[in-house]
Formats: sequence, C-alpha cells, structure tokens
Amino acid sequence: MRQKVKTIIVIALPIQILLVQWIADYPNFVEDYYSNGIYPIISRVLRTLFGWLPFSFGDLLYTAGTILVIRYIYKHWKKIISKPLYFLKDVLVVLSIVFFAFHFLWGMNYHRQPITWKLNIEREYMDEELLDFTQYLVEKTNEYQQQITGDTISPVHLTNSRKQVFTQTKTAYDFLGNIYPDFEYKSKSLKSSIYSIPLTYMGYGGYLNPFTNEAQVNGVTPRFRLPVVSGHEVGHQLGYSAEDATNFIGTLVTLQSNDPYFKYSAYQHALGYCLSDLYYRDEKKYQAVLVSLHPGVLKNFQELREFWESYENPLEPVFKSVFNTFLKANNQKEGIKSYNSMVGLMINYRKAHPEHF
Repeated sequence: MRQKVKTIIVIALPIQILLVQWIADYPNFVEDYYSNGIYPIISRVLRTLFGWLPFSFGDLLYTAGTILVIRYIYKHWKKIISKPLYFLKDVLVVLSIVFFAFHFLWGMNYHRQPITWKLNIEREYMDEELLDFTQYLVEKTNEYQQQITGDTISPVHLTNSRKQVFTQTKTAYDFLGNIYPDFEYKSKSLKSSIYSIPLTYMGYGGYLNPFTNEAQVNGVTPRFRLPVVSGHEVGHQLGYSAEDATNFIGTLVTLQSNDPYFKYSAYQHALGYCLSDLYYRDEKKYQAVLVSLHPGVLKNFQELREFWESYENPLEPVFKSVFNTFLKANNQKEGIKSYNSMVGLMINYRKAHPEHF
C-alpha cells in the first residue's frame, strides 16, 4: 500500500471517531436508518455467506490475523526498531480499517434506541415486585426440573446435541417473530466456537463475531445452559448490542420453545439473576426463598459455579476489565453490570405480557 493511501486512511481514523460520537447523539436516526435499515441487510448477507459452514469462519479469521501480525513483527523487527514511526503508521492504518468495518458491519447498534423503548417497558421495580417475581421463577424452575427428571433431587442434564439446540433456537425465534416481527431470524448462523476453552478461561459464555456475523457459543459450558446462551448470542446477531437486552431476549425466546429443557434453561437462568439481586437487597428474604428450591435445581447452580471456578485464573479479571471498558465506551454506562439489568426488564415485561412468561 502506498504511503499516500496510508496517510489518508490514518487521517480518516479520528474523523470516524468524531462522526460515530456525533451520530450517537441521534438514537432515532440510528434506529431507523441503521438498525432497521441497512443492518438487517448486512446481517442477512453475512449469515448467508458463512452460516452454512460447519465451523466458525470468524474464529479462523482471527487466527489468520494473529499469525500475520506475529509473522510481520518477526520479519520486520529491525525495521520496526529503526523506523518506529512507520510501524506506528501501519498500526493506525489497521486500526482505522477495523474501526470502520466494526461500526459499519455491526457496532453502530450500540447507539440505537434501548429495548425499553422498543417494548414500551420500564427498568425500575420495587423490592416487593422482585420478591414476587423470584418466587414465581422458583415455582416454574422447580416444575420443569421435576417434569424432566421425575423427582426433586436430580439435576437436569440436557440430552440434546449442540446442533439440535441450535435448530431449536431457530424454531423458538420463529415463534417470537410471530409476536414481534423485528425478532424474525432467517439464515441461521449459530455455532460452537473453536476457541471455547480460551473463552472459558476468559469467563465468557459466547460472543458475536461482528465481522462475519456468526453467533459463537462456548461449547464446553454446562449443557443445560446452552439454550439460553444460544438465544442470547442470536439476540446480538439481530442487532441488539446491549447485554441486558440480549440477556432478556435470550430468556424470552428460550421460553417460547415447547421443549421442557429449554423452559428449564430459561427459568433457571432468570432465577439466578433474581436471586443475586434479592441477596443484595434483602438477605433474609433471599434465604427464605432459597430453601424452597428443589435440591436438583440447587445442584445445577452448584454445577455451574464449580465449572467457572475450575477455570479461574489470574488473567480473567484483566479480560473482564477490558470488556467492561469496551462496553462503557460503547454506550453501556454500567459496563459488565448491565447484564444484571435484565431483572428489571423481565419484571416489567411480565407485568405487561404475563402470557409470555
């Protein structure tokens, strides 16, 4: 690439940053012309291109990129040391291209209207509403645990394969699409990441590749969590970037399935967040609710906790800190804590639409 072209691309980087910040002040514009305008076309094209592949093309793309960077540094390290400004220029060229691709292909969704605006619901809720909803979730989680296992003491073990879960997730989105056309999901592109083990060490259940629009699921997490995690990542695919929104969408869509395993996955997932919230608000009420849970449900919570504890490492807080900063820089002021904001979404949505919960 010629130096003149590189200079133009580098100059474009701060212009792009300012442009994105300016557009971010107009969420209605983003909602109408990007999230509901060109993005669905971009997403559908990318899912059609890569969705049929049995492996993650995006993971391979990241692998190739990492190898090329290492190879470049290895081959040109003398030049990098002797002419560091030229190397800095090359780095800025790459950053400028990646910044443009990220925001054009998916990232502008961070600046759309929040899901509360879309569904006409609030986030705020009273302590009494939290307790009532948590008790409801306990009842439903217990119900499906006993229906699946035939007793109250056995944990739920999902028998469906990952491929079956991905297909059932698509079917669940078809049901949700009948309620809200914006959640229509065609050209499925939902896969298990080839980097599932590294994702686990980083503390992540999955991610969306913004450059290939492949929904990546951590394939080694406890199987009973797979349905709701799959629903969460497809929520990102459909243009919802906020983590509380996709956590909520993942729960809501998983509940639309007729499969009791999916129902259990959704209720148990939602219950975990509500119990956590209740613990910090009123520990006595938390303890009172906890004793009403079936031993089998508690064993699934223990299974999940032991799984993540077995992969704890000194770098995990670093990865989460970076992701927290990334979220805050992209219009999610609560950062990682935004995952927990789904509690208010669920409570208020159920008040408005009890038939869907």
